[in-house]
Amino acid sequence: MMETTAANHKERQYYIDWLRILLILSVFLFHVGMVFNTWDWHVKNDVTYGGALKYFMSFLHTWRMPLLFLISGAGTFYAMGKRSVGQYLGERFKRLFIPLLIGVFTLVPVQVYIEKSSQFNSLMDFYPHMFEGIYPSGNFSWHHLWFIAYLFVIALIISPLLVFFKSRAYRSFIGLLEKWASKPLALNIFIIPLVLSQALLRPYFPQETHGLVDDWAYVAFSVIFFLAGYMMLSSRSITESIRKQRRWFLIESAVFTALLFTLPYQVESEALANNLWDLLSIFVAWSCGLAAIGYARQFLNRDHPLRKLLNEAIYPFYLLHQPVIVVVAFMITKWDMSAGWKFLLITMISFAIAVILYRLLIYPYNVMRIAFGMKPRPAEERKEIRLIPALVKIKTQSAK
Repeated sequence: MMETTAANHKERQYYIDWLRILLILSVFLFHVGMVFNTWDWHVKNDVTYGGALKYFMSFLHTWRMPLLFLISGAGTFYAMGKRSVGQYLGERFKRLFIPLLIGVFTLVPVQVYIEKSSQFNSLMDFYPHMFEGIYPSGNFSWHHLWFIAYLFVIALIISPLLVFFKSRAYRSFIGLLEKWASKPLALNIFIIPLVLSQALLRPYFPQETHGLVDDWAYVAFSVIFFLAGYMMLSSRSITESIRKQRRWFLIESAVFTALLFTLPYQVESEALANNLWDLLSIFVAWSCGLAAIGYARQFLNRDHPLRKLLNEAIYPFYLLHQPVIVVVAFMITKWDMSAGWKFLLITMISFAIAVILYRLLIYPYNVMRIAFGMKPRPAEERKEIRLIPALVKIKTQSAK
């Protein structure tokens, strides 16, 4: 088991990168969809839709972010390597807390201002008021950066366990888990702590708020997914078992999804309906997550020249995407055209702007790279970039 763990640290699991990329792109499309569905959001189209759009987005919301926490746990395993706990927390500070802090003062105010633009003359006029109360009644918020904040808090929560994760006792535990995982659907055992966490905490924190201090049921839910990802996806044996059982997890996902969208509507008690929805959501989140991992392990565990570029860009893209969507949607929703054309234009223009901002303003400059959670460019690479204009100039002069 010790040799397997060492090998795992060296061998990159490409399917995890591809899953992360696809999930962040799904977040982008989800937030474009928020402009057109019936839920409250920062900018709304004049015509909104429930029905199939509402159910589809509810389904996505149930498992998309839990799966992101799951693969973030795997990322922590590979990020730890030979780092000490202090080194790991330092890396998390640079990767998560710095972009969170900068984003709260640069990216989020744009969104709050757009939503409340009728109250202020300009963005600069809004800034002196940004600390007046907590959003939504007030102006201070972290909006979509809640996910970054939660990852940083989870890093602090699990840090005392990181020494244990390098112990012989933990390796023995993973060995037992590997044997257990080989049995059909046996990894559903993780549903037990998920259900228990919600049974204990939901009565006190009934709503998923993303506000941290009033959201401890969802925090506990996310921590368990994170730890499950750390334990399962660090083992080739367990991920191979998930790959082999991917069809079983897909069938399980379909069954529990069907129950989720039918059973709560068959009972007369609203309280019972809500409890059934919460319970079935746990099963859907877990089974969909493992089905996605199994199929990604089967079909996406290979490298491609684009993978490295996309994997580096996807985090800054996540930080940028929502304020860009809000600004673009604020303008386009006022246009006289069908919702379908608006959706297409908001998607294409927002995506293009986010990519351009990343490529021109973030990717080339170390200050911006650090601000957006990226590693600085190596000195040799920066030197090559500076040489390119000079070489072009020399060739031009030679041609003359």
